[in-house]
Amino acid sequence: MMRAVVVAATLLLGVGAVVAQQDAVKHAQGFMKGNGKNAGALAAMIKGDKPYDQATVDTAIAQFEDTAKNLPTLFPESIKGVKAEGDYSPSPKIWEDQAGFSEHIASFAKAVADAKVAIKDIDSLKATLPVIGKQCGGCHETYRVKNS
Repeated sequence: MMRAVVVAATLLLGVGAVVAQQDAVKHAQGFMKGNGKNAGALAAMIKGDKPYDQATVDTAIAQFEDTAKNLPTLFPESIKGVKAEGDYSPSPKIWEDQAGFSEHIASFAKAVADAKVAIKDIDSLKATLPVIGKQCGGCHETYRVKNS
């Protein structure tokens, strides 16, 4: 009887750990999806599909700032090796090259802070959004893997 209780408790702890890992991955994905949605809204303005709207710019920059602030904690060691739902998962390089990952975070945060001051019209948006996009893309190239 005691053995059954120990086995059941162990299984519940294991399931709890897996659920916590998936929650952490989904939390990180939420930030990335928010970034993508907001970058898409800004790109639509640059393409001329939507009129320039400072409120939309401010919302996007706020999302990017929130991501930059939270990035250092979005990828705890506990999710290393966890395959995320969807097309991409975090690369083990996040944990293997923490200094490089931290540099990408700092570069992204600086690009966002600069953009917050610089973007005042469509021309400044056109000049600034590619800088943010380059920061996102550079990090994704190194610290994200395509799920097979």
